[in-house]
Amino acid sequence: MLKRILKSYDYSLILAVFLLCGFGLVMVYSSSMIMAVTRYYTESDYFFRKQLSSLLLATIAFLVMMFFPYRALLNGKFIRILFFGSIAVLGLLFIFGHVAGGAQSWFKVAGRAIQPGEFVKLSAIIYLSAVYEKKQSYIWHFGKGALPPVIFTVLICVFVMLQPDIGTSFIIGMIALSIILCSGMGIKNMLKLVLLALFFLLLLSPLILFKADDIFSKARLSRFTGYTDPFEHEDGAGYQLVNSYIAIGSGGLTGLGLGESVQKYGYLPEAHTDFIMAVVAEELGIFGVLFVLTLLAFIVLKGLYIARKCTDPFGTLIAVGVSSMIAIQTAVNLGGVTGLIPITGVTLPFVSYGGSSLLVLLISMGLLVNVSMFVNYREQYKKEKEIASM
Repeated sequence: MLKRILKSYDYSLILAVFLLCGFGLVMVYSSSMIMAVTRYYTESDYFFRKQLSSLLLATIAFLVMMFFPYRALLNGKFIRILFFGSIAVLGLLFIFGHVAGGAQSWFKVAGRAIQPGEFVKLSAIIYLSAVYEKKQSYIWHFGKGALPPVIFTVLICVFVMLQPDIGTSFIIGMIALSIILCSGMGIKNMLKLVLLALFFLLLLSPLILFKADDIFSKARLSRFTGYTDPFEHEDGAGYQLVNSYIAIGSGGLTGLGLGESVQKYGYLPEAHTDFIMAVVAEELGIFGVLFVLTLLAFIVLKGLYIARKCTDPFGTLIAVGVSSMIAIQTAVNLGGVTGLIPITGVTLPFVSYGGSSLLVLLISMGLLVNVSMFVNYREQYKKEKEIASM
């Protein structure tokens, strides 16, 4: 039995994840070494060491989730804890939250910044997958089947938006939409849900207006100015995007060489987080970019393939949720780096600096690998049974 279980794991998926994480470590060191010395007056490997410690912790969490039976998460008490815990933690941010970059999105614990919004992404995936799995027999019923999870989604999206963190709020909303689209409910119910979500947003609009000065501050609105015409505002709102273009354009086909970026010398803000792909393009050229995109695409497509093969609704929806989270986050990050959409401050999965993001991503991938193992195990068992009966 153990041999069959070990044989059932998707090692190509595990390899792709850790290749990206290893590559990310190298690029975090390369892109942050100058900033560590000049801005924080510390060792050049300061951010590298912090990311490495986060990766080690995240790897342990990955292994736990990889071997943990995913259907055990369907426990009703655990799902209620996810529901109330997510809302409570986001609420506590407004009292005890640490402000950075104009957003009150972090808790400071033992010198480390923890971003609850990242963990809420995973909570939303598990909660929505579990609820819609339990409601499969009456998912066509709008009041009992389709409605309750939307209330949770709207609440957490509004709470995250009020921090304000519009990028994470958008990603959570899109993850929820992906799971809802694959949950099995009819088009009629989906249209009702969209209208209801808009109605809830209208009800909560006084709360949003109360924080309007933060959400729609001059600094945040300037991102749209910089996005629409960055070169017209290259000394202000368009500064980061213009330097991202310079980094991408300088790299060409093969890049300037690993560690040879010019833009990381104080020209490109947040080079190790939001704009790490610009440094990848500058140092390693289009080949470096294609390496990252190929691995990310492989992970997303593999996740969707697992969702398609899985006969269990809970496992299918988890695979859809994890895949959509990585795909949407990648699209939002690259859209900001290339100027296709306004800059949102969203990191590139597995590659950008950020302990909370890396931990959540590897827990999510451990969960996806676990779903994949059960799918492959059932297939192997079925084939062995068919052979034995011949």
